[in-house]
Amino acid sequence: MANAGGKRDLRLDFFRGLALWFIFVDHIPGNQIAWVTLRNYGLSDATEVFVFISGYTSALVYSKILAQHGWPFAAAKVVHRCWTLYIAYLFLFVAFTAQVAYTARVFDNPLFSEELGIAAFFADPALSLTQALALKFRPANLDILPLYIVLLLSFPLALPLLRRWPLALLAGSVTLYAAARAFGWNLPTYPEGGEWFFNPFAWQLLFVLGSTFQRFPAASAALTRPRRLLRWGAAAYLLASLALVLSWHIASLGALMPHWLAEILYPISKTDLDPLRLAHFFALAYLVLQVARRDSAWLRWRVLRPVILCGQQSLQVFCLGIFLSFAGQTVLTQWSSSLFAQFCVTVAGIAAMVAAARVLTWYNSVGRPPRQPAPARGPSA
Repeated sequence: MANAGGKRDLRLDFFRGLALWFIFVDHIPGNQIAWVTLRNYGLSDATEVFVFISGYTSALVYSKILAQHGWPFAAAKVVHRCWTLYIAYLFLFVAFTAQVAYTARVFDNPLFSEELGIAAFFADPALSLTQALALKFRPANLDILPLYIVLLLSFPLALPLLRRWPLALLAGSVTLYAAARAFGWNLPTYPEGGEWFFNPFAWQLLFVLGSTFQRFPAASAALTRPRRLLRWGAAAYLLASLALVLSWHIASLGALMPHWLAEILYPISKTDLDPLRLAHFFALAYLVLQVARRDSAWLRWRVLRPVILCGQQSLQVFCLGIFLSFAGQTVLTQWSSSLFAQFCVTVAGIAAMVAAARVLTWYNSVGRPPRQPAPARGPSA
């Protein structure tokens, strides 16, 4: 994604690509390789990274279109992108449902359908498909894309506010977030009685925060400027979060948790984007941005190129990762769940995602006219 000067900010591609890798690994149940991902060491995970970057890049792209061509055209471009995402989601839904159903039948294992939430589809396919068209019926692991569609679909309303009254937009977003948590607002799902796993009324705050950070680059740079006190505070919070998360896996650590403190902290809801998760994301982002500057040389290392390519082809790589994660689950369930098998499944899946990103990058570049060098400026210029 290019900035105002036309130079692509590789940080956006890198961290988005890394989030896609983490999402793939985390979606394979029982995969011990997931211990290298973010979710096992703090309260936030790759979802926060993905949503924040999505808000940032949306503001970067559509604010420029708004300034050049006006609101109607910018809104049309947003709706067109939402339509593309919607078609991709419907294809993903149908293909993923077919993949799970076929696997369950071949291996005579109905647990696949139950675990991945498509059992209701076979009870009433017509109604389930209708509910899927309304984004209400979703198999497991398909929750992020509908969230992104809803958040982006509301973005045309936010664009004028982001340009003229960004602080008012942020205040409204905070108010909606607080009201959703206080009154339990969420969108319903099918079968009846369910709610969206990622509550859009809550997660919109992170999307708007990403947009606001892009709107005020000078303020963003000031907020992320190195300060010893903030560094120590962010590090302390990350360590406390690490201890809390480890207490969920280690019984001896869990026994040390005071009862009164547990009553204050829990539940730490991912659905409603708990403030503790939000604070963890920003503490982590602050420390990461100390070493991930726009001009950081390590972003151009060849070894990181595969991650960046996946970030540049995020939609296609995400959809592929959904299929690969279930394929990996099938291998581990039906053949071998050894640590070596988990490692091989993880490496093979990431390799397939990188290969797809390379092919897409090559295809998009073929036939594209080369950039013309900037005209030389004479003394009169």
